[in-house]
Formats: sequence, C-alpha cells, structure tokens
Amino acid sequence: MRRATESESPTPVLQPPLTISAEQVCFVILKAREVETRGTFLEPDPESNPSDDNEVDVLEDHGGDPVVDDPVIQELASFVDGLSDAEKVDLMALAWLGRDGGELDDWSETREEALRAHNESTADYLLKMLLLKSELGTFLEAGLSALGFSCEDSPL
Repeated sequence: MRRATESESPTPVLQPPLTISAEQVCFVILKAREVETRGTFLEPDPESNPSDDNEVDVLEDHGGDPVVDDPVIQELASFVDGLSDAEKVDLMALAWLGRDGGELDDWSETREEALRAHNESTADYLLKMLLLKSELGTFLEAGLSALGFSCEDSPL
C-alpha cells in the first residue's frame, strides 16, 4: 500500500464548528464597514492629549448619540442583540482572534476566554469596538479568515 505524498493529497483544513453562521458574521462586517467608511463618529478629538487620556482615543461630540441617531448602527445593534448567547460568544471570539492575529490553533482557547467574559453587555462591547476602534469589520474578517471562512462567497 502506497502513502499519498503531501503534494498528491493535501490535508484538508478543518473548520471549527461555529454557532454563528459565516453569513451572519459577514452581515456584521458589512454593516461595520458602512459605519467605518463614513467616519462620522470615529474621528479622534484633535484637542485630546493622549498622555492625559491614558492613550485612549476620545471621540468628538457630533451632537447626539451615534447609537440612537444612526440607522445603520441601530440595525447592527438590533441584529447583535437578537443573536443567541452562543452566537454572541462566537462573534466576540472571532473579533478577538482577528485583533490578536490568531490562527486556527488559537480558536478553542480564544472562544473559552470569550465564553468566560460573555455577559449581558457583550453586544455593547462589540459596538464600542466599532465606535472607538473603528476596526470591528477588520477584526471579524481576519478572525473568519483564520478559521478558513470568507465573505467573498457570501450572498450579501
């Protein structure tokens, strides 16, 4: 019996099971990108002094609450709030995996951390990641990619 060589039969990349579908994550990425590209609420305050602000970007006050006033953010908040707890954990873990440059081997540990951190404020935490860091879409896309998923074939 002959063994297949690496070039003859590549080992398939196993994708971990997700409770949230790739299409749902792609929807969040799409909506996050809409907010990120507008930049309306994402400009750091030019009068802010990083050393006085503990190196945290401070958003300019554009009059009003971006979560209340922006229909795209409202839609995204409603969508995330409507996810199951397990889906929210996966979404947060994907964002962390992408933020930290993680790989497939890091998924179990990252998801366990997200599970421990999950509470009723997970949706708010993800929105703050969007509004304060303006990289939620980038983080989620990198997290999906690390697990072998892509939004390229998404029907969105």
